[in-house]
Amino acid sequence: MKYDVAVIGSGPGGYECAIRASQLGLKTAIIEKNKLGGVCLNIGCIPTKALLKSAEVFETAKHMEEFGVKVEGTVTADFAKVIQRSRQTANKMNGGVEYLMKKNKIDVVYGQAKLQGGGKISVTPSVNMDGKEIGEAKTVEAKHIIIATGARAREIPSLPIDGKKIITYKEAMTQTTRPDSLLVVGAGAIGVEFAYFYQSMGTQVTIVEMMDRLVPIEDKEVSKELGRCFKKMGIKILTEASVEKVDTSGANCVATVKTKKGTETLEAQQVLSAIGVQGNVENLGLEELNIPVDRGAIQVDEYYQTPVPGIYAIGDVSGPPWLAHVASHEGIVCVEKIAGLNPHKVDYNNIPGCTYCQPQIASVGYTEEKAREAGYEIKVGKFPFSASGKAAAIGHPEGFVKVIYDAKYGEWLGCHIIGYDATEMIAEAVSARALDTTSDEIIEAMHPHPTLSEAVMEASKAAFGRAINI
Repeated sequence: MKYDVAVIGSGPGGYECAIRASQLGLKTAIIEKNKLGGVCLNIGCIPTKALLKSAEVFETAKHMEEFGVKVEGTVTADFAKVIQRSRQTANKMNGGVEYLMKKNKIDVVYGQAKLQGGGKISVTPSVNMDGKEIGEAKTVEAKHIIIATGARAREIPSLPIDGKKIITYKEAMTQTTRPDSLLVVGAGAIGVEFAYFYQSMGTQVTIVEMMDRLVPIEDKEVSKELGRCFKKMGIKILTEASVEKVDTSGANCVATVKTKKGTETLEAQQVLSAIGVQGNVENLGLEELNIPVDRGAIQVDEYYQTPVPGIYAIGDVSGPPWLAHVASHEGIVCVEKIAGLNPHKVDYNNIPGCTYCQPQIASVGYTEEKAREAGYEIKVGKFPFSASGKAAAIGHPEGFVKVIYDAKYGEWLGCHIIGYDATEMIAEAVSARALDTTSDEIIEAMHPHPTLSEAVMEASKAAFGRAINI
């Protein structure tokens, strides 16, 4: 089996990379040890968003009378059906990737891949997430091999994962029984999304975060607003705290938590470890070929080439930011370079980050703090959704849009949104920054009314003392 390009892993980075390779006339194969679509599609981004939509619908249903809709009886959530809908969504999308492989004449090879050197990959049977053995022993040969094996939940000694009492995102999105109480360790995107989901479903949630705030990579004002909204929901929050150990010998989990005030004990039916991810670098034959790995990430150059000619790595396995859209862009840039094109390098300062709890969070570029640290003289504007007619009409006045501009030239340095559908709004800022759009151009661009997106224009006006509606 000889190819121009062989891609190991079929997540968003891998399968989009393979499609682009095929479009460029390269004979392409993709090797997958589990299911097409990788973590994102099967046990990550897509099924999680289905769960969060169910939580949002349930939250809305509990407040229907505020919208003038009377519901007879008590609104309840069927947790098992919520999970079932999520799995159905993932399975449907999995079929979509299979169709794309056939459409683009990409050979799909199932099994565990291992680099052999000389452009050869040995493939042996593997067991997928459904417990089914797939694939058969064979050798794949390719001029160019792209590793796109992704990442998995990181495990630390104080939180040994058993899949029942101490769980990861995988179990959190597939278990069909809802815990009465849940301790979430880590307040990044994964942690706060599941905290919102389970609290909405009726679980009592407590979040423990080592840093001084929720979503610590976001703007401080965004973190503060999310904390306010979560506390209003009933979520308990402990920041500047760490879980030292968890006793799972009893009916519940008993966690010893070190806080700035001392040590305390927290009890919950389950503990969700959401402390980050680590690259899937094991059992690939990297050591034998002297391909360097640093802290779980394969080391690559600006076009994702490893020091070994003909071998590349993209997406989560090559390090942060661990985002599906980053992997996809890296894969396309990588294979276009292989094909002899001159692709633009990925601009890592213009990558949108999205968190899908409610209120949603979306951001790109510098935070206010980072912009000042970088030496910019800045103009900062904020527009609260409480002043937005559209937000009032849809019953979601929480949150705001915050923009940061360079005071001298009007360069758009950063945009930070917390509120309903924030993740759908951030693309305006990403596109505008890619086009070097200035503050004046955003202010002068007519935004439709009433929409949530006009808050971006209003915040931009506020940055320069031209606010109209606040």
